[in-house]
Amino acid sequence: MAFEISHTDQLGATGFAHKELLLRIQALAELNGWVTLRLDQVSENHELILKGEGLSGEEEIFVGFRCYQDSFADYYNIAVAGFAGYVPGNAWAAQPGFLESGVPAHNQRIDYWLTVNAQRIALAMKVGTPVYESCYVGKILPYARPGEFPYPLCVAGMLNGAAAVRYSEISHTMPYKGNRVNLRLRWLDGTWKQPLTHPWNNAWIGGASSQLRDTNGQYPIMPVVLCEAVPNVFGELDGIGYVSNFNNIVESVVQVGGTPVVDNPAWTAQERAEAIVLAGGVPWVCLQDVARTSFNDYYAMRLD
Repeated sequence: MAFEISHTDQLGATGFAHKELLLRIQALAELNGWVTLRLDQVSENHELILKGEGLSGEEEIFVGFRCYQDSFADYYNIAVAGFAGYVPGNAWAAQPGFLESGVPAHNQRIDYWLTVNAQRIALAMKVGTPVYESCYVGKILPYARPGEFPYPLCVAGMLNGAAAVRYSEISHTMPYKGNRVNLRLRWLDGTWKQPLTHPWNNAWIGGASSQLRDTNGQYPIMPVVLCEAVPNVFGELDGIGYVSNFNNIVESVVQVGGTPVVDNPAWTAQERAEAIVLAGGVPWVCLQDVARTSFNDYYAMRLD
């Protein structure tokens, strides 16, 4: 398991920040249980397809990232995808069980938070004005045995498919609030469900009128559970949690467990997170939904 807090820009070999980010994802993934099945840097829309071994080390999890852009419309985006398998001769969208969701990005500087384990990859980006864009691809933690739910694959981006949407567009939203076409769970029959999520579907916790706050400066992080309106729960996202925005600051790093770490103003965010890990704790970074800043527009991402 690993995390990286850094940035890319247009000064790399590809000349585009979002294309450079694909290489960063590949590098960290290959060190943490993934192998590259395809890296296409020849076509305009660079593609990366990976296979993960899962937390058991014996699984096959197929995910992908690709760039798509239009210089005239001034958008430079990334799409995340899930597959049921991989056929080398097939095009991106012709891979088995294909589903994708776009994530607005940038051709110039992208600040990013990337966390990887052997069953999922989660990414957040700060781009443009700035706004915050998020995605998750890979398996969830199912509330079932492997024989009951063998391939609980989740594809979560910001858009309905690879839509031609620039980061400055104001209606797109993060997937984790649930009941959105940009959060999909692969079901047992190979179809893709559009689940609700708890606690955002709970009016008393994550509802529009709720005001969950910190407790003496401590921010409890609640799991994001995929469910339906009827009492069916499927599992939870791995390393994505609900956190209140009351008196909170975007990009703040919250420590869970371990010996309390006294913040050093000279530290970078990466150094603070590493200090928390060395103290036996788990760092979570607090991020927001595009440009929204109400109490229920934040989430936390675990830095493995």
